Amino acid sequence: MYYDPSTLSNINEIQTSHIGLNLRVDFEHKILDGSVTLRLITIADNVNKVILDTKSLIIKSVSQDGKQLKFNLNNEIDCFGATGLHIELEKPLATGTKFELEISYNTTIQGTAIQWLEPSQTVGKKHPYLFTQCQEIHARSLLPCQDTPCFKITYSANIQVPHPLRALMSAISVGEEEINDDKSKLYKFEQKVKIPSYLIALAVGNLAGKEIGPRSTVWSEPEVVQDAAWEFEDTEKFIAIGEKLLTPYEWKKYDLLVLPASFPFGGMENPCLTFITPALIAGDRSLVDVVAHEVAHSWTGNLVTAANWEHFWLNEGWTIGGCYRFGEDNPLTALQPVLKGIDPDDAFSRVSYEKGYNFLYHIQQVVGGPEFFEPYMKAHIEEFAGKSIITDDWKNFLYSFMEKTFGSAKKDALDKIDWNGWLHSPGMPPLKNEFDQTLSEECNKLAERWNLARNNENFKEFSPADIEKFTTLQKMAFLDRLLEFPPFPHSSIVAMDKAYNFTTVRNVEVCYRWQKVCLLAEYEPMFPHVVKFVTQQGRMKYVRPLYRMLKNTKKGSDLAKKTFTENKSFYHPIAATMIERDIF
Repeated sequence: MYYDPSTLSNINEIQTSHIGLNLRVDFEHKILDGSVTLRLITIADNVNKVILDTKSLIIKSVSQDGKQLKFNLNNEIDCFGATGLHIELEKPLATGTKFELEISYNTTIQGTAIQWLEPSQTVGKKHPYLFTQCQEIHARSLLPCQDTPCFKITYSANIQVPHPLRALMSAISVGEEEINDDKSKLYKFEQKVKIPSYLIALAVGNLAGKEIGPRSTVWSEPEVVQDAAWEFEDTEKFIAIGEKLLTPYEWKKYDLLVLPASFPFGGMENPCLTFITPALIAGDRSLVDVVAHEVAHSWTGNLVTAANWEHFWLNEGWTIGGCYRFGEDNPLTALQPVLKGIDPDDAFSRVSYEKGYNFLYHIQQVVGGPEFFEPYMKAHIEEFAGKSIITDDWKNFLYSFMEKTFGSAKKDALDKIDWNGWLHSPGMPPLKNEFDQTLSEECNKLAERWNLARNNENFKEFSPADIEKFTTLQKMAFLDRLLEFPPFPHSSIVAMDKAYNFTTVRNVEVCYRWQKVCLLAEYEPMFPHVVKFVTQQGRMKYVRPLYRMLKNTKKGSDLAKKTFTENKSFYHPIAATMIERDIF
């Protein structure tokens, strides 16, 4: 039995094996118009219907072998798409029956997967742009499908776009041709490695590419491509490290697409074409760790996939190396939360990343260190490549591998882990791992000095030399430590900025943390800088906390609401929905 509380599809009767898309991009009406062909197989007996996930789609017709089928679509919308698209089959089908459905449809502007950008919202200011974001359950507003990671599919696509724009997808390009007297171009794609529905991705815009490695091209608007190529030229090194630790890279291409500033995440691991925010172009390669994170997803997340969003940590815990948005007792802070009736977007937080990483690190220590854990990591990928798994699958194989490879002592060691505490209890992990604190000691000491000096009349003891040799990570750690103290007096804020020039820094991670320090202190001269920051890039990691903090200041609530209202169209629909919930 398959289980996914976030899908409405009849996943225990029907399984999709392949999706074929034929779509025309219509920027004038902001829709994708065309059809999808679903290759299906019955996995139960006497199946007389197909139920698909849909949200904000207009379904025109459904056919099987050229014959029109009856269908019903409830237009009532919730985060899951109400009751789904119900399609009546001509006759009941026996187990193992293969068949195809062709569905003619178009998307709507209300869909949450696609952001349509006006030329003014791009760098070049001349051409429109669109991009999709299907994680977690937004593929259903891009196409009617079984929008669940419990099944994996291959897909192909023909995408017609107006000249001179280019289409890119999370797949391999297999051709392009001019049509309609050179007014349009047809781009063709194939993804032969099986993926979950949330990894289907499309971008269309005025795009240029520059090769940065033997299997990597960086794509962006032409105005950005040179800077992006320089910033991310070490991408091949990250792929090579993954292959050394795990298994050969299976996706042929690893391209990067630098999106417009409204992209709501740091990166999205779409296979063959990772989407990344332009905010990572810091000019000093200090933020390329995000690319390393997305490369790691080529194995954990894309090749081995969590079977539903309750097990999301299986995708994210391996890819990172705190504090949570929710309260300590919120059940969503469990590593394996129960999501029945809950929008997975509402459950998204750092829990899967930080708590997941700490859990895996703890297990590594318990079994004896990297020399025992790294062989297991490789075996994990080999065992589950191409599959969707739940936490019990992962745990059972961990036990099996450790006992068979290294003996019963490892099983005994694993038995001592507080499995319930780690997986099912809310709040912080049941124990605190010990990490090397060498680099953070100087940051902590400097933060302590500022805390002790908070009531000083002058701050002559502080100077630019304090952080002259700090790496970007150390500057981030210093500012994070400041946030743990009570709000600083405005005199301290002024002195700190005079010494370190944080207000004018280009690096978004440093800028973000400095603005949080200032907002906590209700330092009003920082308000215009916060407004500028949250309206120039749309990464939710930054904009949601800053909007919340600005709203919670005595004189910033109206400004936060006014800023969002005036700039709502700038944000991706996913981000806009979440920010609106945060501040209204």
